[in-house]
Amino acid sequence: MNEFNRYGELPQEEKIDYKVLFFKVYSYWYFFLITVFIAVLIAFLFNKYTPTVYKVKSTVLIKDDKSRMDPQALLGISMMSSSQNIQNEVGILKSYTLSNKTVKKLDLKVSYFVEENFITRELYDESPFVVIPEIEYLQPANIKFLVTVLSTNEFKLEAEGESIDLYNFSTYENIPKGADRVFINGIYTFGQDIEDENFRFKIILNEDLLDTEIKNKKYIFIFNKIDNLTKSFSNSIEIEAINRDASILEISVKGNNSKKIIDFLNTLIETYLERSLEKKNLIASSTIGFIDAQLGDIADSLSVAEASLEDFRTASSVMNIDFQAQQVFDQMKQFETERAALVVQSKYYNHLKRYIEQSRDNIDEIIVPSSMGIDDPMITQLISELVKLHSEKADLLIKTTPKNPLVVAIDMKINNVKNNMLENITNIISASEIAINDKNNQIRMLAERIDRLPATQRQLFGYERKFKFNDAIYTFLMQKRSEAAITKASNLPDNEVIDIALPGVYETVFPKKNLNFVIAILLGLILPIVYITVKDYLNDKIVERKDVENITKLPIIGHIINSRNASNIIVAQSPKSSIAESLRSIRTNIQFFSKGKEKLVILITSTMPSEGKTFASSNLATVYSLYGKKVLLMGFDLRKPKMYQDFGVLNVKGISSVLINKDTIEDAIQESPIENLDLMMGGPVPPNPSELIASDNTKAMLAKLREKYDYIIIDTPPIGLVTDAFLLMPLVDVTIFVCRQNYTNKKVFSAIMKDVEQRNIPNSGVLINDVKLTRGSYGYGYGYGYGYGYGYGYGYGYGYGYGYGYYSEDEEEEKEISLKGLFKRSNDPKS
Repeated sequence: MNEFNRYGELPQEEKIDYKVLFFKVYSYWYFFLITVFIAVLIAFLFNKYTPTVYKVKSTVLIKDDKSRMDPQALLGISMMSSSQNIQNEVGILKSYTLSNKTVKKLDLKVSYFVEENFITRELYDESPFVVIPEIEYLQPANIKFLVTVLSTNEFKLEAEGESIDLYNFSTYENIPKGADRVFINGIYTFGQDIEDENFRFKIILNEDLLDTEIKNKKYIFIFNKIDNLTKSFSNSIEIEAINRDASILEISVKGNNSKKIIDFLNTLIETYLERSLEKKNLIASSTIGFIDAQLGDIADSLSVAEASLEDFRTASSVMNIDFQAQQVFDQMKQFETERAALVVQSKYYNHLKRYIEQSRDNIDEIIVPSSMGIDDPMITQLISELVKLHSEKADLLIKTTPKNPLVVAIDMKINNVKNNMLENITNIISASEIAINDKNNQIRMLAERIDRLPATQRQLFGYERKFKFNDAIYTFLMQKRSEAAITKASNLPDNEVIDIALPGVYETVFPKKNLNFVIAILLGLILPIVYITVKDYLNDKIVERKDVENITKLPIIGHIINSRNASNIIVAQSPKSSIAESLRSIRTNIQFFSKGKEKLVILITSTMPSEGKTFASSNLATVYSLYGKKVLLMGFDLRKPKMYQDFGVLNVKGISSVLINKDTIEDAIQESPIENLDLMMGGPVPPNPSELIASDNTKAMLAKLREKYDYIIIDTPPIGLVTDAFLLMPLVDVTIFVCRQNYTNKKVFSAIMKDVEQRNIPNSGVLINDVKLTRGSYGYGYGYGYGYGYGYGYGYGYGYGYGYGYYSEDEEEEKEISLKGLFKRSNDPKS
């Protein structure tokens, strides 16, 4: 359903006048210039004094086809999918432990800075001196030490702080508030020990970076807490896959020093690959360690047996045993070899049992049976299950805590598997001991046969048997050790570095200088537009012609442009000025209301004070008088008459005295300095102005005046304050309502115009006063081609000339104003 406006018409859709909009914005060109300048200046200072954050990158290939010597690979099982593996590697790369190892490897105990032009910049490896802390001593952490280099031999050191934490670089432990106060202020030589009860260190000059520019510069160094530094680096690591289907990870690190983060990233990846390789070699190293421990004892026994055999042969002049003894010896050798294998197997199972009993969460060093040449399907299956459970637990711990029910359930399964393993291992050890005892019995029975051999052969056989037994064990262990060493030597890291972080190749993350300047320029342009838009939206003053047209259907009879002339009667002083031409245009438009009448009575009023009705009345009367017509200007403001001051006449006699029959019309009329223009001022202020105006005397007075004058211009009080003008409107031919650009309140004007329209006052129109012509104004042509535009400035505050004292009864001292002061007032709020 269509809605009608208060005039009974369908509202028309407003069209945006882009030309008006452009000139409205253009009128604030200076505002745009200032805001853009300020925004660019702020961006410049921000870019200059904000610490720069750099970003460096590296790429690593995460391989899926792992063939490492670990329990899973040796047992031929695969626990993780490709995506799970990548997520696990990401967790490792971002882990605190890996970052901590990296920080310790880089030796970042001390950070160095320099202050230049109010900017503190980290030097990293460009410091002209090096601080060497004594590891045995505690050092004050996170307190700034100020160093001023005085010469190549001396420097000044200053530091002060209270409740300072002390840090132990040997144990990496922090002692909160370990020192109540730290104070240093002295001159020292390079290399001299600087010590206190809380610290001890020395500063050595870095001669590689020594130059004359370091003198009298302010340098700062700080002892870092390794834990805090680790957290800072760990939190700055970002990792993401280059795409969904690839297993190549892009690793990036952010920081304020490009060289520092490049070294950290490269060292982090190096440490990561070393960790992978160490884990890969862990089983081989454990196997080699176990074998070396056994070889130590066997080697001693083998050396003793070999020496004893050699000594016996030398002393007895016997090199070999005879054929019969050789047969016994060969059989004994076979038994000893079998016994040696059983002994090694027994030692392995005992070692495995102790490892399972002592280790709780770590099974990385477990030695699988196959690495020792032992084929045991049951133990191999249990180890496989144990490794699988530990792998699942490790995956869960990346995302959750040890108290998670799933982790607790896996721990219970791990304990069950361990118990089963221990039970099986115990049984195997018991079986091994039985087998060893059985083999010992066979050897003892064979030894009884040896006892029947000749004494020399029997003794030689004993020495050789002991030597061969130790040699068999030694050879077996050496063979297994060689196999493990070959495997370890052939191992390579699972993953591979594609691109390292190169020196000088980095990205500036913050601040984005060019972007900041662009944003500053945009803000410099947007903020004024927002300001203009909001101000225009919140503005409740009449600004444009369409503001009046939207409020009332009364015709707009013209505009009076703004003038900076010091006179209040501009037309008389400058009859050829643009403002005089605008008033002549208004005079022409008024003729349309005359309907052939040669004589007119024109009433000029306004809604509120200071809108320029008196200025309009005076200058319009002057225009008619210059036209050669007999004109009377009446100041019908009986409450606070002021018009007489503009013309330099007296207010002793006037309208009020005529209406009370004290004076005649002829006595009240005064001549003005302007030809053809007479004046009738308000006269003394009466106690009842409304009653006087409503009396029949007013009607009679105007009737007599009509006979004498061609045009009568009546200046009345504002209709928004008093009703005097409404009382006069039925007695006049034309009624003009004056509003003032950037001053008249829209709501007040709308309310009064609505009331006026309801009264159906004939021949009425609106006059817009004080229209400012600026470079940004967009005008509408009237009359003689003058552009009477609207300056889109917004003047807030009323500054009423009447104020609340408009109805005061205070007596005003009457002054006689000479003609020399006739043109001293303007049409600004005073009118």
